[in-house]
Amino acid sequence: MTKVGLLSDTHGYWDEKYLQYFETCDEIWHAGDIGSLEVARKLETFRPFRAVYGNIDGQDIRQVYPQINRFTVDGAEVLIKHIGGYPGNYDPSIRGSILVHPPKLFISGHSHILKVKYDKTLDMLHINPGAAGISGFHKVRTMVRFIVDNGVFKELEVIELAG
Repeated sequence: MTKVGLLSDTHGYWDEKYLQYFETCDEIWHAGDIGSLEVARKLETFRPFRAVYGNIDGQDIRQVYPQINRFTVDGAEVLIKHIGGYPGNYDPSIRGSILVHPPKLFISGHSHILKVKYDKTLDMLHINPGAAGISGFHKVRTMVRFIVDNGVFKELEVIELAG
């Protein structure tokens, strides 16, 4: 069983609440637009950290984190890409990969819109954790926590960051 803290679109903004809410997590995943290596370093020194770069991330971040991160955790294959779309509207840059070999969980960011949706056609869960930073049009900052247990996703929680 692995408890995951998931966030995206921090855009270089640091909030101590990231650590507070991810205290019980085994791993932290970031779906891109990290914004600064400082944010990434703080997260990776706190817990094991997986991330992808986003469209606003510079070469410093792109040299450390991939554009696409595909891995298996606790029996579930996961694919993370910052610009990825969602069920019914996958981004062309990832659509082929998802359709040919769908993971059990596809995570994207970019839109700043929290979305959890199941793709029945591909038997795949999609999560966009929204935006945890302060840059952008979103009104509410959000993150997500969930458990991966023997290939099953459960106890998904949406965290709203006030202020």
